[in-house]
Parts: sequence; structure tokens; C-alpha cells
Amino acid sequence: MNRQAQSAVLFLLGASLLHAGTTDLYLRYVKAGLRPLLLAAGAVLIATALATAWYERRATNRKKSTEPPTPASPHPEPRVSWLLVLPLLALILVAPPALGSYSATRTGTSLQEPLAYPALPATGPLRLSVVDYAGRAVYDDGRTLTGRRIQLTGFLALDRDGTPYLVRMALNCCAADAQPVKVGLTGRIPPVLQPDTWLEITGTYTPHRVKDPVNDGPIPFIEVTAARPVPTPKDPYDETWNT
Repeated sequence: MNRQAQSAVLFLLGASLLHAGTTDLYLRYVKAGLRPLLLAAGAVLIATALATAWYERRATNRKKSTEPPTPASPHPEPRVSWLLVLPLLALILVAPPALGSYSATRTGTSLQEPLAYPALPATGPLRLSVVDYAGRAVYDDGRTLTGRRIQLTGFLALDRDGTPYLVRMALNCCAADAQPVKVGLTGRIPPVLQPDTWLEITGTYTPHRVKDPVNDGPIPFIEVTAARPVPTPKDPYDETWNT
């Protein structure tokens, strides 16, 4: 590719980063805290593309004004290079789905012991993340959960034996390192379970837990008293352990 084509690809890449960063699309790729860096990277790429095109045009004009005319000897650039633009167009036009039950059931739970347990409200239902509930249930033996009404939101995954899990994919940086944290469901489970359905679960703590068949990691359970489908959240990933 010549310099003009390179600057065009750079411009498209920068524009795609700005597009993702100014919408919720970027949340499918990286954690929310990286948005400023994503926008800065897009701006730098666009500025680089414009500067490259300007310098190349200036150099071409200077060369034309100083050199005598020569017979034309065209050297066409390989057109296959323009296939590099296709991933950029896909990024702009197609929003990929967040990782779901397929990844969750093939990856062991990545639950980590919390560094601390923030204080919880004394009354009312506890709205916890899947990661927070699982950490308290396993590593604090449910001491702060016993006797409380708890609400969790996550997507549904079914193990090979049909065991239903409420899952949230937790990440440190980006979707490439996302790993599942699972909470088993027991009690009043909906009769029809569709993997990847997002549910809001209301229930109570139960000491029952099992080992993940993939990596023997601990999976706590929650005693379900009610469940209802909810829309996919704007940010489908959980950053609880990295905030």
C-alpha cells in the first residue's frame, strides 16, 4: 500500500476507536475505565493519518516541481492489502455479542478471595453483584448474608448435567481475559431455562456449594425465591474485583 492508502487505513482505525469510545460499543471489548485511553488512541491515530497524508502530498508536489517529466511506468499496488479495511468496517458496523454461556461452561470459575468485605445496609434487600455474593458465600461462609433477602443479576448457563448457574464474566482489562464467576441456583427455579437469558434472582443464602467440574473451583449456591428476565445490561461484564 502507498502512503495515501496507509493514512486512509489509519484514519479508519482511529475513527472506529472514536466511534466505539463515544458509544457503549467499547464495553464489549474493554473495561469502562479504559474509555479515556481509547478515545486518546483514536485521536492520535486520526492526527497521524492526517499528518501522513499532508506530508506525502507536499512531498509529491515538491517532486513534481523539481524533476523533469519522465515516461509513465505504473506500478499498481497489490489490491489484497485493502482487505485490512474489512475488520475496521466490521468494528464500526457490527456490534459483537458479549461472552456468554458457551464460554462460561467451558471455563472454570475464577472466583478470588476478596481483600475486604464492604459494609452492607442493615435493612432491606441486598443488591449484590454475582462476584460479591460468591466471594462472601465462599470465603466469609455467608456470615454477612445469612437471613437477608438477596438480589443478583446475571446470565443463565447450564452445566453438562443440567445444573443451572447464574454467571457474570469478570475481567481485569478486556474481554480477552474475561473469566466466569458462577453461582448455582436451587429452590424455585423457572421451569423453562434458556442459556444466555439475563435474570434478576431474588433469594437467600444457602451453605450448599460444589466444585466446578472444569477446574475444581468453588461454586456457591443461592436459594431462589423469585426470578424474572431482564434486559442485557449496558455493561455486561463485572469489574468488582478490579475497581
